[in-house]
Amino acid sequence: MGVLVYDRDFEVDIEDRTLAHLQVVIIDKLRRQERFPLVLEDGKQERVIWMTPETPLQFVYHGNRHPLLNRDWLEKLAEAAGSTRGLTVVPEPPL
Repeated sequence: MGVLVYDRDFEVDIEDRTLAHLQVVIIDKLRRQERFPLVLEDGKQERVIWMTPETPLQFVYHGNRHPLLNRDWLEKLAEAAGSTRGLTVVPEPPL
């Protein structure tokens, strides 16, 4: 289980594989100076985090191997990130 650290003091636990895919999409949008909401649900509550290029982020992985990325999942996540709802974790399509 990895951790997304937002603004140095807010941490969210996220599965390493999911975190790796979110990292690619988030960094791609922030490199283009885009701001967007990241919506995270844990079954009990929904958190909406406003992502900006100015806010410090850390992607901390529990494992030491970087997961193989699923291009179809990256595309679905990027599509969600461009929507009015924001970047949400959608189910991973089969490889």
